[in-house]
Formats: sequence, structure tokens, C-alpha cells
Amino acid sequence: MYLATTGRRDTPVRPRSGGAGRRVPGTVLALGTVSLVTDISSEMVTAVLPLYLVLGLGLSPLQFGFLDGLFNGVAAVVRLLGGYAADRGRGHKRVAGLGYALSALSRLGLLLAGGATAGIAAALATDRVGKGIRTAPRDALITLSSPPEALGRSFGVHRAMDTTGALLGPLAAFALLWATADAYDAVFVVSFCVGLLGVLLLVLYVPGQQPDLPVRPAPPVRPVPRGRKPFEALRDPAFRRILAAASLLGAATIGDAFVYLLLQDRLDLPVSWFPLLPLGAAACYLLLAIPAGRIADRVGRRLPFLYGHLALLGVYATLLAPVGGPALLLLVPVLVLLGVFYATTDGVLMALAGPVLPTDGRAGGLAVLQTGQALARLLAAAGFGAAWTLWGPGPALWAALSALLAALAGGWALLPRDPSGTPAPGQPQAQIPERRTA
Repeated sequence: MYLATTGRRDTPVRPRSGGAGRRVPGTVLALGTVSLVTDISSEMVTAVLPLYLVLGLGLSPLQFGFLDGLFNGVAAVVRLLGGYAADRGRGHKRVAGLGYALSALSRLGLLLAGGATAGIAAALATDRVGKGIRTAPRDALITLSSPPEALGRSFGVHRAMDTTGALLGPLAAFALLWATADAYDAVFVVSFCVGLLGVLLLVLYVPGQQPDLPVRPAPPVRPVPRGRKPFEALRDPAFRRILAAASLLGAATIGDAFVYLLLQDRLDLPVSWFPLLPLGAAACYLLLAIPAGRIADRVGRRLPFLYGHLALLGVYATLLAPVGGPALLLLVPVLVLLGVFYATTDGVLMALAGPVLPTDGRAGGLAVLQTGQALARLLAAAGFGAAWTLWGPGPALWAALSALLAALAGGWALLPRDPSGTPAPGQPQAQIPERRTA
């Protein structure tokens, strides 16, 4: 049965109001540093891929949407394996390290592939597999090292550091291409070296075991068959509703690459500036990730997650608006709203779901959630690409906006109210037991 097992007397977790209670756990800071370095490596390569594949290799929007969704779908399915492997023996650090190493090695694949489409596809698939393996164990480490009432802040700090890497990566690639006269091999080599540095930082500074947090004993439930642990979270009604809402909203999320291609289509931007488009959204995400996490800890994580999708709705509406004049009148609102969307949804969703999962099934449960959301986004990417190819960008975007409106209504009805135990303002902190399976 589920039991709270700690090395000392069980005591409730209390809200922390100042001093040391406001410190972010060292594990979160170490993982944030690893993610920062790894994202520099990743974004050096991925910033130019949509433009390269669509304009360079001549892929149609339908083909690009299918490939982008397929790679994300592969990563999503691999998350289940990564989560299950991490929960067995609590090997979160080892499994995450394997994922980071695969992503670093994929840069060598790009270097060796030359211009061969099959080689590039294989290297990208390796990178997405590595990302899929590491994501759930990494997020599980964050939830296991942070008290429940501070999860939003911990994820906000991690995502801010992660986004700093996403911000620096395209700049590094842009500078390298300028300094080497468009020598893409130089980008791949530097990206590989930076990726290896991220793996080294993980090995040296991320602890393998997390300290048990003091908790209140949980009520007994029936034993859990160990072979079903990755899907055991589906027995929890609150988790099922979170998964359904995240998947529904994911099915109406067309993806960043299409947003940037739509901006390119509307504004006819110079090709050389396309890799810099993600920087605006990343800068906004960086500024808002920590405040959004702290607000979610105070008011509950349900509303910020839903309001974040309203920001995405604003992205779609702005792209459809008949905006004239300088390009910045369209460019700035779209990138700012996209940054708001990620700041209020990415880490907040993990903080929302983490406390309802048992500690020894945390990575597997988060992997199920991430997989459901990613598979839904796969369908959204392929569907939007097909609609763009068949109807054109305008009608396709109207369809996406309508789908997101419907998904928001469904998400509002599905998401449970504060299942994480986060109190409403002025209410006492609810106690969330750290559950373990016997």
C-alpha cells in the first residue's frame, strides 16, 4: 500500500515565508545549468532547420508538418521508456544522463550526414530520442527535490535557465556562421562540444539520490503491480483529467515552427533573419518563467495554465489580423504572446501534476502526461500542415483558432480545481503526501 516513508518523524510540510525557505534546491539549480548548456547546443542547430527544410530542400508545409510531428511523436513515445527505466531503482540521473549523451552525439551525426536528407533525419531522430529519454526523469528530479508548495517556483527557475540556453543558442549559431562564412560544419562541431559539457556537468553536480521530504502519512490503497507502474497514474481521477485537458489543448497547438513560417509568409522577412525569430519569444519566456511559477504557487496552477492558452489564442488572432505598417507591429505581439504562453504552461503543467503522483512512479507518470500532450501536438502539426497545403495559410489558421477555442472550453471543464493542493489566497496550505508503493 501507499505509505509515507521518511527517516524521521512524519511532519506536515509547511509553507515557507522567507529566509532559507525561499532558496531554490541545489538539484534544481544544477539541472538548470545542465539544461542551459544543452539548449545552447540544441538551438545552435535547430534554429535554422524549418527554413532549411522548407526553403532549402523544398519540402511542402504538409511534409514539414509530418516530419516535425513524427520526430516529436517518437520522442514522446520514448518518454514512456525513459520514465519507466528511471523509476526502477530510482535511476533518474542515469537515465537522464543517457538522454543528454544521445543528444550530444546527434551533432556528430549531422556533421557526418553532409547534405543527405536521410542522414539529417537520422541525426534529428537521435536528438529527439535523447530529449524524450531525459525529460521525464529530469522533471521527476525537480519534483522530488522541491517541497510541494514551491514546485511552481522551482520549475520556473529551471525553465528560465533552460530558456537562457535557447536564447543564446541561435545567437551563437548566427555569430559562428558570420565568422566562418556560413560554414555549417563549424556549428555542428561547436554544438557537439557544448553538448558534451552539459553531460559532464550532470555527472559532476546532480546528485543521484534526492532527500525525502517530510510528509503526512497517506491513506492505504491496494498494492500496485510493478509491471504496470508507468500507467499506474491513470488510476488517479485527478491525473486522468489533467492528462485529458493537456492532450485536448495540445491538439490545438500548431507549433512554434509554423508560427515562425507564418510570420515569414506575412512579413516577407529576409532569409538571414529567420533564425533570430525564436529569440523574441525566448526572451519573454525567460523574463516571465519565474514570476509565472511563483504566481501559480500562490493562486493555484489551473488558471495560469488555461490563461496561457488564451495567450496562444492571441498569437493566432494577431497573425490573422490585417496589420499594416512596420513589421514590428505584428512581430512584437506575436513573439511576446508566444513567450507568455510557454511561461504559464510548460513548467506549470509539471507542477500541477507532480504532487498527485507517487514518488516511485513520478517519472513514469510525468512521462505519460508528456507523451499524451506531445502525441496530440503531433496530430496538430500534421493537421495544420495538411490544411495549409490544401487551403492556404489563412483558412488553416482560422481552423486552428476555432479548434483552440473549443479546446479551451473543454480544458476549463476537465481540469480539476487545484489538484496539486495549492491553496487559494488566504487559505491554509493543503498537505500532499509523498506516496510510495509497497
